[in-house]
Amino acid sequence: MQQDTMSNWGAAKKFRLILRETGGTRDMGGDEVSLAVQIVDHIFMNALETGTSDIHLQPERNQLKIRYRQDGVLHDTGELPPEQASNVLARLKLASGMRIDEQRETQDGRIDMEYMGRRLSARASVVPCLNGEKMVMRILDPNAMKVDLPKLGMPEEVLGKWSRAIQVPYGLILVTGPTGSGKTSTLYASLHQLDAKRRNIVTVEDPVEYEFENNIAQVGVTEKLPFPRVMRTFLRQDPDVMMVGEMRDPESLAIGIQAGLTGHLVLSTIHTNNAVETIGRMLDMGAEAYLVAGVIVAILAQRLVRLNCAKCRQPFQPDQDELTMLGIQEGDLAQAKFAKGAGCAECRGTGFKGRIGVFELITGTPEFRHAIASGAGYQALTEAARRQGYRTMLEDGRAKVMAGWTTPDEVLKAVYTQALE
Repeated sequence: MQQDTMSNWGAAKKFRLILRETGGTRDMGGDEVSLAVQIVDHIFMNALETGTSDIHLQPERNQLKIRYRQDGVLHDTGELPPEQASNVLARLKLASGMRIDEQRETQDGRIDMEYMGRRLSARASVVPCLNGEKMVMRILDPNAMKVDLPKLGMPEEVLGKWSRAIQVPYGLILVTGPTGSGKTSTLYASLHQLDAKRRNIVTVEDPVEYEFENNIAQVGVTEKLPFPRVMRTFLRQDPDVMMVGEMRDPESLAIGIQAGLTGHLVLSTIHTNNAVETIGRMLDMGAEAYLVAGVIVAILAQRLVRLNCAKCRQPFQPDQDELTMLGIQEGDLAQAKFAKGAGCAECRGTGFKGRIGVFELITGTPEFRHAIASGAGYQALTEAARRQGYRTMLEDGRAKVMAGWTTPDEVLKAVYTQALE
């Protein structure tokens, strides 16, 4: 790590940290020959060039380990001795607006930067650990926000239904899945499909990850401005569309349902295992069944799986256990094109490059709404969803495996609970 850093004399020219100040911004500066400045520049440039989503600086007894999350998986990329680590952490804390003399409390901040003429930022978090402070930075790239809805990997039928759902004038649309399953990207891509010139679109997020270019008002949640308070205020601001980062408490859900019933389109996320379970989760949070039935427009569940590297993928045969868990029958094998990446320089030896979603979608058809209102259980709701063409994430993943886009192992890890059913 140190040798790479020492040779990196051109870092300051193509990468720089920026400090936000009242009324403008300025270059953070720093001595170009300072080892800490060079190491920080190298960490960010290397991350940006390898498509890293998160940078982890993990303190251990005699070193600071540097790890990058790429395509959802953490990789060790180097380490720093303690004497360099303290200076590197001090520079990063300064860049993110944290107190460098505070080492016993958690801190959060935001780092702004410029790389090859592009403006980017990173969400930073510090927590005191046994061997020092651990820092994690989530890189926020505006280009990642501009992904088109058709490029998320939705099956054609799901894409058609979802595109129609987000164009309705009012109601509640939910995207569900665990942290890191691409929910925010789907919501951003969906908002890009809406007419921001003729509709008043507002968002409340924790935190604001990406900045829209125009006509969309974005508010970040704080201790003084929690989700319910911002949502209530938004409803007095004549909104057509309101995106809520997460329905995490009964109050937010109640306001979201009322907004959807009174002529506003509300898009939000919620944490459940699949689309059908979302109804039960909403009822557990105190929502009335008849209100949920009246407001639901669509529920989309999703996970992310890694794509086989296009450069080195080659045919392979899954083992029988994988075929059984995916539900692939003997008769399906003839048209299957199973593939797996061998590992090359392009994919850094992993066999994977990029990620794609696996999806399942339920829409608020009259039959499904009636099932909700009548208090139907999980099985009855699933059967009602099946009659509208619902396919599970496991079934979508199976289709992507048989097309050679990803591997059985990737899909089974992503939708493990469905594979067990």
